[in-house]
Amino acid sequence: MSILEARELRRSFATTTGVLRRRTDPVEAVRGVSFHIDRGEVFGLLGPNGAGKTTTIKMLITLLLPTSGSATILGHDVVAEPRAVRRRIGYVFGGDRGLYERLSALDNLRYFAELYAVPAREQAARIGELLEMVGLAGRERERVEGFSRGMRQRLHIARGLLHDPELLFLDEPSIGIDPVGARELRQTISGLREQGKTILLTTHYMFEADELCDRIAVITRGELVATGTPAELKARVSAGSVLEVEVFDGLGDRLSVVEALPGVRSATVTTGETSQTLVVSIDAGADVTGATLDALHGIRVGRVVSRQPTLEDAYVELVGS
Repeated sequence: MSILEARELRRSFATTTGVLRRRTDPVEAVRGVSFHIDRGEVFGLLGPNGAGKTTTIKMLITLLLPTSGSATILGHDVVAEPRAVRRRIGYVFGGDRGLYERLSALDNLRYFAELYAVPAREQAARIGELLEMVGLAGRERERVEGFSRGMRQRLHIARGLLHDPELLFLDEPSIGIDPVGARELRQTISGLREQGKTILLTTHYMFEADELCDRIAVITRGELVATGTPAELKARVSAGSVLEVEVFDGLGDRLSVVEALPGVRSATVTTGETSQTLVVSIDAGADVTGATLDALHGIRVGRVVSRQPTLEDAYVELVGS
């Protein structure tokens, strides 16, 4: 059973440009997005900054009205029945906002339990269960101002679950968290999935999406360009292989030369602190290592590696195309 249905959602904004002669131009942030989420699955919504992810979520959680299209959550229309929708969803966003730092974790949860109209007789037990679930039991009487970013994000999740929502929105929950905190957060999300919670997750970390999501939708420039399981998305590039070449002197115009080589599907560049990495997606059966190195003649080259494609490779190819 689908717990969420989005049909041709669109959202346009008006922007004003010019200094002496002001002009108003429409901007389409979301252009006809359609997808569904089944009960009990973790659904990933991936895309670059400005692709329309947060605008889509804000329409689904009733914070923005769609310009056109429709969406229902558990059969309730997000425009016509916003109160019914809000009672059934939870929303957790990345960053430090949304908590009162001078209060303890326990007092934060007590306060939000009142806002969420959790019955008084159920609050103590519910808060205790959630603190245990997110790994903050024993730390609940400490002020939030002393919490690490990972602990704050886990407290955010506990806050979003106070009223036991049937659908939880997690908008980049692991942003800015150290590796240990991010791993603990992923374990918390995995635990929610095991409990049967339905989750919509946005993230910029492809390994996180690969590990947690049952299905993924990729959005760019306000449009969905692919939907499927992580394995299905990887299969788009898994017929071939990936060549990585570390370069130190800059590529100049060589990228277009590599892209034009026979057997090359796409070529992109990632920039590190001291070098760049040329990532070449190759057709099945093709061997372009020698031709690629010839195209880079005169440029200092370091590590050269051939490997199998990852979800990140599929994502880059989908967004780039």
